[in-house]
Amino acid sequence: MAYDTIYDVIVCGAGTSGPAAAIGAARTGAKTLLVERTGTMGGQMSLSGPPGFAYARLFNPQGKRDIGGIVEETYQRLFRTGHALPHLRYPVREKAGYSFSYVDPEWWTMLMFEMMDEEGVELLLDTLVVGVTKDSGAVTGITVENANGRNEIRGKIVIDCTGEGYVAAQAGCQMDCVSREDIQPHTLAFTVDGVDWDTLLTYIREHPEQFSYRQLIFPYENANTQEDVMEMYRKCHDITELGELMGFYQLRDMAFKNGDWHPYSGAGFFLTPREGGHIQAHFQHSSQVDHALPTDAWDLTRCMVECRKQNLIAWRFFKNYVPGFKNAYITKVCTELRLREGPRIVGDYILTRDDVAECRQFADTIGKSSFKAGAYHVSSMDTLNACVTYKTDMAYPKGGGSYDIPYRCLVPRKVDNLLAAGKCVSTDRPAYLRYLHQTMVTGQAAGTAAGLCVKKGVTPRELEGSVSELQDMLLKQGAVLFECPER
Repeated sequence: MAYDTIYDVIVCGAGTSGPAAAIGAARTGAKTLLVERTGTMGGQMSLSGPPGFAYARLFNPQGKRDIGGIVEETYQRLFRTGHALPHLRYPVREKAGYSFSYVDPEWWTMLMFEMMDEEGVELLLDTLVVGVTKDSGAVTGITVENANGRNEIRGKIVIDCTGEGYVAAQAGCQMDCVSREDIQPHTLAFTVDGVDWDTLLTYIREHPEQFSYRQLIFPYENANTQEDVMEMYRKCHDITELGELMGFYQLRDMAFKNGDWHPYSGAGFFLTPREGGHIQAHFQHSSQVDHALPTDAWDLTRCMVECRKQNLIAWRFFKNYVPGFKNAYITKVCTELRLREGPRIVGDYILTRDDVAECRQFADTIGKSSFKAGAYHVSSMDTLNACVTYKTDMAYPKGGGSYDIPYRCLVPRKVDNLLAAGKCVSTDRPAYLRYLHQTMVTGQAAGTAAGLCVKKGVTPRELEGSVSELQDMLLKQGAVLFECPER
């Protein structure tokens, strides 16, 4: 553990893609370093979340599993120790491809520390990557600042898992990002306990029309109808059957008229499990601030301040208006923003909206997804509404199937010995791969590819010539690349 060590693979960022990348690299035998600016791991799982997608959408609307690998491996480890709920594949949600496989975010983070130790990954926490060293267009390492001051660390392959592509930008990669005017709003989430679920469920059963149904109706043959969703609400006696809840329309509108709700987001929450099957409510849509770039610290500060104001209003609403919340209390306010949108590398392939819509398959696939394209949020009380301006960006994978994620999306143009994983991989705006399970899929692939490059003595771009060995290694770790299993 010294700054003069030369690592085979350096992973920058220990959110959700970073640990997956570090594990993937270490399993090839690569000497791997994972660098993180905070004192822990978890990112959108535990610092800015958990999001409502931790885990979710592991099965497509056809009922086939399209996410495996480290996602499924960590889910099973947590489930066996009582820190995850079963795969919640209730009929209405399964038909929509919107089912949940919730894990306890704190135990997920503890598992990551355990797995880093198991795989021999070296950690360097409380360390900010402030620069990249290069030689003739090829990355040779990183520059960091921490309690030791400023130092350089050399590495044969560097992976950007920072979420917003900060390292790729420092390396001079071509980046793509929407403008401050168009960027999706960011949020600050919080978790609460003490909810009287029986009281709330009684209200839901008696007022099903007060809750959202659109997120469960997709344009597929034999898809759910509005009445199917309403019937689900009318018959629900277990909050985990719902998985998430958005709406409270009449109560929210009454509160807004009384000055007890703000106009920037809708009312609702997801779930998060604790030991013994205990369920908490997790609010990630209660505050939304737009016109803020994740590359501008002043914007991020404004978001933090404004989101907390909005969250206070939202929480008072739930305490004073919503049945079941009278004795509920906040247990956690996240320490980081949920950044919904940010810079992406321009890679050797750009995954597009049409690729998603057509369920395109690629010879260099390193994973799959069935999440729709163009699902943008706006700062309004209709949180789930896509911007009218960008309605044509919305696209559902045809037939409820899954599309491939090509390896070339992880390889930035022109700059060598660098890979990207997580939210900043190469896509157009509609196909943005920001969801937690997607970041772990690309993370595992990037780490495995980096280790393989070191072993073969090739650059990540040269590896594009033949990815069969990479695919074999991923398949052996349970990744879903070609045919989706039925269950």
